[in-house]
Amino acid sequence: MTARMFVTSAKMCALALTLTMAATGVAWSQDAGDTAANDTTATNPAAPPHNPRMLPAPIQIGHFRPLDARGLNMFEPPKEEGVPYTGFALQWGAAFTQQFQALDHSNTATPVIAGTPPVNVNQLVDIGPGFNNADANLYLNAQLGKGVRVAMTSYLSSRHHNETWVKDGYLLVDGSPWENAMLDDLFKILTLRLGHFEINYGDAHFRRSDNGQAMFNPFVGNNLMDAFTTEIGGEVYARKNGVLAMVAVTGGEVRGTVLKPDARSPAFMGKLGIDRQVSPALRTRLTGSVYTTTGSINNTLYTGSRAGSRFYWVGENTLATETGNAWSGDVRPGFSSRVTAYMVNPFVKFQDLELFGTIENSEGRTAAETTNRKFQHYEADGVYRFLHNQLYVGAKWNTAKGKYPGFTSDATVNRYEYAGGWFISNNLMAKAEYVEQKNEDFPATDIRHGLKFNGMMFEAVVSF
Repeated sequence: MTARMFVTSAKMCALALTLTMAATGVAWSQDAGDTAANDTTATNPAAPPHNPRMLPAPIQIGHFRPLDARGLNMFEPPKEEGVPYTGFALQWGAAFTQQFQALDHSNTATPVIAGTPPVNVNQLVDIGPGFNNADANLYLNAQLGKGVRVAMTSYLSSRHHNETWVKDGYLLVDGSPWENAMLDDLFKILTLRLGHFEINYGDAHFRRSDNGQAMFNPFVGNNLMDAFTTEIGGEVYARKNGVLAMVAVTGGEVRGTVLKPDARSPAFMGKLGIDRQVSPALRTRLTGSVYTTTGSINNTLYTGSRAGSRFYWVGENTLATETGNAWSGDVRPGFSSRVTAYMVNPFVKFQDLELFGTIENSEGRTAAETTNRKFQHYEADGVYRFLHNQLYVGAKWNTAKGKYPGFTSDATVNRYEYAGGWFISNNLMAKAEYVEQKNEDFPATDIRHGLKFNGMMFEAVVSF
């Protein structure tokens, strides 16, 4: 079945769903009893109202971003306590996704014969409609004290790692563990995060799909330059009246090591921003972030997603493997030794319309290079939610331009995504999108020369 047939089928399904819901008057009520103290829906207008037959799990941990639809449009874990401290508490959670892919790809690269037996390494692998392997996350959060909790995320299954492995684990401190008036006043503003965590560079990583967790991403794909990684270190936050300031120091790599000390140096990060609910109908947020390290054995700022790309096999040759070539279609600039990056993210929510953007400039190099290369990365998306936030439609434009290792000039990648989704409940959602990507100015002997892919993606998400 061709991608065009899937587009037609998706439109018919969407139309039938809308007409059915309109005809039957499907709507979720939100009674006063649904807005308990541990229910963030009451303070998060982006979350759909509760389905009275599928109520979400109560939140037992303070300063917690819910894993279901109640966490939509939340960024850093909230400074507000949310749930009053009553003693030690343990909360488990999980997230699962399953995609159906119907993409076509093609390129115009010059054949390059290599290997034994000889093969054309620029020949694209043949792909067609089918299911991708499911992704799964497992979450463990423990309230150790008032304002003190520990968090751990494990990937049970992912494209790059089929086996279970721990993504991150850290301590989040939003209150003093001792009775001290001065410390209590200080932690009304301060937050500490210590351990191995997803670094807070930019705001795009709060809206991306994180392996099995795709509830917060209105689209199926992540950004072309996916600035996401985990590192070991500490962050210090100051937050008051919607103003945010953060500084951080980490080891600059995805894993700890004591080897090759002369080749390693710390990574430093900073973030400034403001997030204000200007009126009941208008929320605005603007942040600026910086990340820099002058020496690393293997920096993974743009290669840290061990889950891989949602677009399986696109742009890959006949020798590729699913796990070894897990980042199909992504832009990976190769800043493995040194990198300095800046990102600005505006976010505006006016009534049912959400606008989000990414402006990013970065430069860096590999250990074998003597001068830095530069990349520019831009993204803009708009999402409109309707029918009591149960349905949404969205469009996204994304482009990245820069010089790859060994290139003599810049190459450009453009991606467009058009999506729609349905929140069946706070824990269940389904989405579909049409995606189109084109690569420009790659050398004729590179498999990405004239590369383009397009088609439909369908994704189902469960998160609790």
